[in-house]
Amino acid sequence: MYGLVNRAIQQMVTTHHGEAVWQRIKERADLQDLDFFSTYQAYPDDVTHRLVAAGSAELGLSGDQIMQAFGEYWITYTATEGYEQLLESTGESLPDFLNQLDNLHARAAVSFPALQPPSFRCVHSADASMQLEYRSKRQGLAPMVTGLLHGLGKRFETPLEVKQMASRDRGDATDLFQIRLSPPSDSAAGLPDDGMKHE
Repeated sequence: MYGLVNRAIQQMVTTHHGEAVWQRIKERADLQDLDFFSTYQAYPDDVTHRLVAAGSAELGLSGDQIMQAFGEYWITYTATEGYEQLLESTGESLPDFLNQLDNLHARAAVSFPALQPPSFRCVHSADASMQLEYRSKRQGLAPMVTGLLHGLGKRFETPLEVKQMASRDRGDATDLFQIRLSPPSDSAAGLPDDGMKHE
């Protein structure tokens, strides 16, 4: 994965838990000699997996909880790291955005030529719900997709519920998510936290 992902993990941890916790996570992951992650450098996926496993052990959270919290954080992080225009051009509403996810990744590949993007297919229903099919060469990232969807819900001030209907980890052919939307309202400010323990 590109260094941008690992940098986001670092910032999420230091923002919520402080620099000392991040240093302990790096030590657990046997990455203590790595001073920084370069945004546009491709790192082995194993580096990211080690950070997640180390974060899980250090914070007392499951790997799925870490990945879901990271998925939600990723939406805000990428907007502040210079990709706000890319996000804005992808859609003016959550349904529009989900329809254009593959196009977003195609545009991102201009800056990240070694990108191995996932693929998404969104099917809309008349009852303000959608099914999102997620396909990826990588295993174990479905919890991140759940977090991404919640992060996008906050971005578009659209409260939503997400339920995973099928999972490759359970032997299904694909990962499939059911998304139920509520109309935008002032209650969006009261959406749940990102799932990370704050200290």
